[in-house]
Amino acid sequence: MLALLWRESLPRKSGGRGPKQTVSVDAVVAAAVALADRAGYAKVSIRSVAAELDLRPMSLYTYIPSKEVLEALMTDAVAAEDAPIPPELPVRERMAAIARQVRAELLAHPWLLEVSPWRVILGPWRMRRYERHLAALEGVGLTDLEMDRAVAVLGEFATGNARMAIAAERAAATVSDADWWAEYGPALTALMPVEQFPVSNRVGAAVGEYYGAPADPAGDFDFGLSRLIDGILSGRSVGNADGGRPL
Repeated sequence: MLALLWRESLPRKSGGRGPKQTVSVDAVVAAAVALADRAGYAKVSIRSVAAELDLRPMSLYTYIPSKEVLEALMTDAVAAEDAPIPPELPVRERMAAIARQVRAELLAHPWLLEVSPWRVILGPWRMRRYERHLAALEGVGLTDLEMDRAVAVLGEFATGNARMAIAAERAAATVSDADWWAEYGPALTALMPVEQFPVSNRVGAAVGEYYGAPADPAGDFDFGLSRLIDGILSGRSVGNADGGRPL
């Protein structure tokens, strides 16, 4: 797995015996990502990816030994889409960029939510992301441990919000929020006595009128991200904060 993830860092082999490979590892990974994007992660297998490339399933094992390895390669490959975070940006914008990159990746590749984030084998692109995210926090007054925690909580917040945004998008593809509430709203109103849920009724009415939906994941993200950044920055050492640049 590590050899395949870091294949560009390994010395090139010259010659060698065995059949010549007809496609590259990069092409196999790209086909797997495209299949997952189009049909969902459950549809990804050695057999299905081989079919995408017009290869026999057994021949694909000469490129990728297992689905576990393929998963690691796919997860690393999509991180290559990250753009650099300009170091001249104010610290708040750099911190926001960390969360926005994580959220954008999940919205573009929802199947990533089905891949366990625990014990991820770091490849070059995931490692580059971690380096860039830490560099975005360098010199803002956080300790090394706080920098790592800040990257983690920004990413976890973005992941939770992306999960809700993806759920909303999938639900809307089946039936619109307006039609759903038109069907269930009157019955719910009749079943929920206002006197038992006075605050909920008031807030719910305001939310429904403003959003036209049960919630607003994009607006929640902006609202929560701003306050999360406030909290992270509130505990830093002001005397060592960002070299005097604006926040």
